[in-house]
Amino acid sequence: MSAGAGAATPRDIAVVVVTYQSASTIEDCLRRLRLAQGVGEIRVVDNDSRDGTLEIIQRHAARDPRVHFIANPDNPGFSVACNQGARDSTAPWLAFVNPDLLVQADSLRRLQDHALALGGEGLLGVHLVDEAGVADGAARRRDPDFAAMVRYPLRAPKLAVAPDPTQALQPLEAVSGALMLVPRSLFQRVGGFDEGYRLHAEDLDLCRKVRLAGGQVGVANDIAVVHLRGVSSRSRPFFVEWHKHRGLWRYFRKFEAPRRSWLMRRLVWAVIWLHALAQVPRLLRSLA
Repeated sequence: MSAGAGAATPRDIAVVVVTYQSASTIEDCLRRLRLAQGVGEIRVVDNDSRDGTLEIIQRHAARDPRVHFIANPDNPGFSVACNQGARDSTAPWLAFVNPDLLVQADSLRRLQDHALALGGEGLLGVHLVDEAGVADGAARRRDPDFAAMVRYPLRAPKLAVAPDPTQALQPLEAVSGALMLVPRSLFQRVGGFDEGYRLHAEDLDLCRKVRLAGGQVGVANDIAVVHLRGVSSRSRPFFVEWHKHRGLWRYFRKFEAPRRSWLMRRLVWAVIWLHALAQVPRLLRSLA
């Protein structure tokens, strides 16, 4: 019998998964989520996949009443789809999980325990690793340093923060959007994901809004989850790179530009797009 089939509880978690061309990983992702402790609802929002993703999701929905899916006729972006999934669910906790993420049975419940120890007013991520157990630097991040970007225009922004093994729960400025757990009340209070982001930087934005609202952001160093990384993005590297830099510019305009000089605003714009242009040779090699 599926977990969570009974009456809803204050600790129920609604998991939101956004898919796009995710057929290679979504089967294992959903199988694990259906076995995960605390999961009361699973909402899968598909952004017009053409690779069999939707058929896999439909099979899971037919077997498990907790699984509902929304099939978008086009690709409105990650933020829009996350908000769709959140609105389609009712559980008091929200977990946003990438389709290439493989949770253990106790991953979400243990993460929720950390959140409750903080008073339920925070957004938490996990220790992300690849299939070989190598840590993912994107799991722990700081806010973008735009002044440093202007000083070193061709250097990639350094957002990664080293793990602190002395802390089971490490406070941070931002965590990866590959897995985020947040109380629904806090998510709604900050307005959910900013739908002006199409792809990338929306997780940095949400973390910053949570902090500005008085919530805490951190990563559970004692919960390791496998992240296969970027499976749905490999077929369109230029699209991904464009939106990565577009998202960074939106983040700057939203949080930093109002307190920066006219000259600094122009310099940041130029550096962001100079860095994007510098990625073209690498992207062309990846397609060769």
